[in-house]
Amino acid sequence: MNTNDLKIFESVAAHKSFTKAASEMFTVQSNVTARIRSLEEEFGTELFNRTSRKVELTPAGEILMRYSKQVAGLVTEAKASILNADKVAGILRIGCIETTMALKAPEILTQFEEKYPGVELEFKSAMRAALIDDVLNYDLDAAYVSAPVNISGLDQIAVKQEELVILSASRGPELKDLLAGQPVKIVVFAEGCVFRARLEAWLSSKGIVHYKSTVLNSIEGIINFVEAGLGITVLPEEIVSTYYPGRKIRMQSLNKQLGIMNTVLIYRKDDKPSRALEAFLGLHPNIQKSTGNSKMDSLGY
Repeated sequence: MNTNDLKIFESVAAHKSFTKAASEMFTVQSNVTARIRSLEEEFGTELFNRTSRKVELTPAGEILMRYSKQVAGLVTEAKASILNADKVAGILRIGCIETTMALKAPEILTQFEEKYPGVELEFKSAMRAALIDDVLNYDLDAAYVSAPVNISGLDQIAVKQEELVILSASRGPELKDLLAGQPVKIVVFAEGCVFRARLEAWLSSKGIVHYKSTVLNSIEGIINFVEAGLGITVLPEEIVSTYYPGRKIRMQSLNKQLGIMNTVLIYRKDDKPSRALEAFLGLHPNIQKSTGNSKMDSLGY
C-alpha cells in the first residue's frame, strides 16, 4: 500500500464510481480496480459494496476513510513543514455557520494573512451538524458552531456570545397580531439551522405548532423577505445593527434561554494540532476550553 492507493480509494468513495475515479486520477479503470482489490486483500475485508447502480463504502471502508484522511493531512503537513521549516505554512480548512461567515471571517482572514502569509485559509459555510461531521471526518481542521457540543472526540473554545432577536417588518402588523394570524409565516434557513430551531422553539412555547415556512439560503434574502412583510425570523442582533441599520425591520428580544447563543470553535482533541492550526487558535486571545457542563453550554441549541 502507498499513499497513491489511498488517493484512489478516496476518489472512488467520493465519486461512487470506479470509472469517474479513473478519470480523476488520470489512469485506467482496470488499474483502479486492481488497487482497490489490493487494499481489500491487505486489510482482509471488502471496502466497497458494488452493485450495477452504485458503489458505496462498507463499514470497514468508512473506518479506512477516516484514517486515509489523517494520512493525507499528515503528508501535506510534513511537506509544508519541510519546505517551510522556518515559518508557519500549509492549508487550513475552517468551517462556520452563515452568520459567522458574515461577521467574523473577513476580520479573521485579514488578521491571519497579515501574521501568517504562508498559510492558505479555506472557509466553508454549512449547517452545524455538517460542520461537526466534517471536523470529525478530517474534512475540516476546525469549525465555528453554536454550543453545546458534547462529543468526546472534540475540544472546543468559547469564542463569542450573541443576542438573538425576532425580526418583523416595521411597516406591517405588530408581532402579537402576526402570531394571531393563521398560519404564522416564518422566513428561515433550511432544517438544521440554529436560528430556525430557536424560532420554532419560541413559537412552540407560544402554543403555535403550525406555520408556513419560506426557506432561503442567505442572510440578505431573509432580511429582504422579512422587510417585505413575508414572515418573521430570528437572527443575531449584531447582524441587523451592523449590516442592515437602515432597513424597515422591527426587532424584539427573546427570553434568555432562547435569546443567547454561544459560539465555540471546535477541533479534534485526539490530534496534535498542526502549526497552522495552533497559530489560528492563537488568534483567539480569550481561549477557554469548554468542559461541556458550563452554563454557556446549557443555552445552546
